[in-house]
Amino acid sequence: MKLKELLIQLQAIMFYGSWIILTVLLVNGCGETVVPKPRGHFRIDFPDKEYIRFDSTCPFIFDYPLYGKIEQNEPDDPSCWFNICYNDYSGKLHLSYYQVTDNLEALIEDAHKLAYKHTVKADAIEENQWINNQEKVYGLVYNIKGNAASSVQFYLTDSVRHYLRGALYFNTQPDKDSLIPVIDFFREDVKYMIETFEWKYEIETIHN
Repeated sequence: MKLKELLIQLQAIMFYGSWIILTVLLVNGCGETVVPKPRGHFRIDFPDKEYIRFDSTCPFIFDYPLYGKIEQNEPDDPSCWFNICYNDYSGKLHLSYYQVTDNLEALIEDAHKLAYKHTVKADAIEENQWINNQEKVYGLVYNIKGNAASSVQFYLTDSVRHYLRGALYFNTQPDKDSLIPVIDFFREDVKYMIETFEWKYEIETIHN
């Protein structure tokens, strides 16, 4: 009788012990911190850097990437307002030319205002001066950081006769994390364009 009672007690201990262990495991399991996985982005493949020369009736020349397409604002538009389109990346570099006729200060102020209107979305705006005394090309580049619609803007002038303004836009929802590689890639193209930029002084008649 004593042996039977002992066996019953052992079975009871094993039964209740199993429940205690299971309860401890469940409590510890529920207390684990779940760390969400970071959001991934699609891999973006970029073309090789190859450039061709832009040389038209406009009073300037420069090199632009082979994967860019020149687009006039209007067909047969004689003015030097046009875009360089990067269709595979929904990007567009807007370029607009003005003759300087006692209006240089106003044109520069306008470029400043247009760049800084992105302050609301931008994390920061960096200004980099450009000086090329040999080609008489002077200007300022605005590198706009953050979720702004435009990531790069600039103006170039010879301080006497010519002025050109540029602005790079992407036709997509701004997302700095996913766009950083794209912006950096095309920022290099804008930089190369400025480095190869020259005025064509032999042209006397310029359409505004």
